[in-house]
Amino acid sequence: MKKIAIAAASVALLAACASSKMAENAPKDGEVGMPSNYQSWPVFVSGIEKSSGHIRDIYINQEGTKTKKGENFPNGTQFVMEIYKADKGTDGKLSKTQLEKVFVMAKGEGWGVSAPEGMKNGDWIYSAFDGKGQALKPDYGTCRGCHLPLTDKDYVFHYDKYFDMKASLDSPSYADMLSAHAGMVALNNAEATQASALLQ
Repeated sequence: MKKIAIAAASVALLAACASSKMAENAPKDGEVGMPSNYQSWPVFVSGIEKSSGHIRDIYINQEGTKTKKGENFPNGTQFVMEIYKADKGTDGKLSKTQLEKVFVMAKGEGWGVSAPEGMKNGDWIYSAFDGKGQALKPDYGTCRGCHLPLTDKDYVFHYDKYFDMKASLDSPSYADMLSAHAGMVALNNAEATQASALLQ
């Protein structure tokens, strides 16, 4: 029994050391760079209009797209949110004018451990940049405070909207509609070609 107890204590000690080491090496808010190719990533949600006169577009990397509704996003997931200054047209609609800021939200095992108590967003950390890609140093507590209530959505805004949109895009009815549209385009092209041949 003593040997078992000693072995169990050793395993617990090793696990604690590994956890402590991981915490030491985990990046903190502001330490994740801005991905250079993020605009080629799938769109998470776009065209989010804010009363402040801004429009937000959010991208998600491929790792994050593996998630199903009801699940948390896996380690390795990254979001990039662009914040554009916008002008209101005569029709009352906002249109983008200038990219002001870019925020990155990234997730990794043990990340976020350095966040203040009561402000932890799971394993998520944040970075911020200006419109030219230069790192900013905002109060990340504000970011954390905004995301903090979203515990059942893995701290991610627009969680339901994204998965509902994704479901509609993957639905058979939507696929049938696309197929029918493609068929109509092909038919119209064929008719146009035939009419052109008759005129020659």
